Amino acid sequence: MEKLKLFDIAKALGLSKTTVSKVLNNYSDVNQFTRIKVLNYVKKVGFEPNRQASSLRKKETKTIAIILPEINHDFYNSIQEGILSVSQKNDYNLCVAISNESYETEKKLVNQFLGRNVDAIFLSLCNETKNFDHLKAIQEQGKVLVMFDKIEKTINCPKIIVDDRKASFLATEHLIKNGCNNILHFRGGFQPQISIDRYLGYRDALNKYGIPFDKEKVFVCETADENNGFFAAKKVFKSGIKFDGLFAVTDYAAIGAIQFFKSKKIRVPNDVLVVGFSNWKVTRFTSPTISTVDQSAFLMGENIFNTFLEEKLLKSQGDPPGNKILKLPTKLIIRESSKI
Repeated sequence: MEKLKLFDIAKALGLSKTTVSKVLNNYSDVNQFTRIKVLNYVKKVGFEPNRQASSLRKKETKTIAIILPEINHDFYNSIQEGILSVSQKNDYNLCVAISNESYETEKKLVNQFLGRNVDAIFLSLCNETKNFDHLKAIQEQGKVLVMFDKIEKTINCPKIIVDDRKASFLATEHLIKNGCNNILHFRGGFQPQISIDRYLGYRDALNKYGIPFDKEKVFVCETADENNGFFAAKKVFKSGIKFDGLFAVTDYAAIGAIQFFKSKKIRVPNDVLVVGFSNWKVTRFTSPTISTVDQSAFLMGENIFNTFLEEKLLKSQGDPPGNKILKLPTKLIIRESSKI
């Protein structure tokens, strides 16, 4: 009789192969009913888990590295909280490091963590990263790589993102439906995929509603911070461009723009409607409060760790890295800056 495999057990029980493997490996995130169902069946059919996979598990360090591009960032802080909420239940330790938007630092951190034999690296790319050899090295050493937020599509690994393009479309559409026809876009740099997608979402909305695209209304904010937003708004003012709406790539770019508008007695929202992106806590306390896009950061963190668990199981079974892109939902939050 041919030896049973996980796939056979999963098919017989109407479960996924991942769920069956989690039960056999004693993971905590499987309900008791399913656990008993699987254990009773494997006992009945005399299934024996793969000993090689068991040996591989014993080599684990139970340590995960997280590499973030920025510190003191609400979005990344919430992602960490989401990861921590699941990692603690599975007895994993986390090491968090910051690349400070530096490719050299990012590459150095990857090498350091590989030297410490971490089980996986969760990484959001810095804006400077254009060479990805250090990411390939993670997988060449048999470690799990999960990318999130700022990703590289050509790397064969799981990726967790929000649908930036759709979210930006909805943000721009909101401005249009509230009467804006001359909408500025303060975009990020040309490298991060999130900056590209948010720009494309802005373009999509203009196109749908028959508003001609004007490149003179798009301003690049490389770091997308408060200063960038302030000086982009200053450029707009000096150019004499007509505008009645602004969609900013980040909340801080929006805050900087509003500060400049105030200095020139341009009223928000009376004269110009403004929408940011990320739902930073500060947007609830500015004057006016700022409309924005919430990115489900905590949920992203949970999904990052759960994806790692799935990848780890696939790896133990000899399967290649997954290449799925999981897009999480966003929510447009309407506040004073875009209410008319």
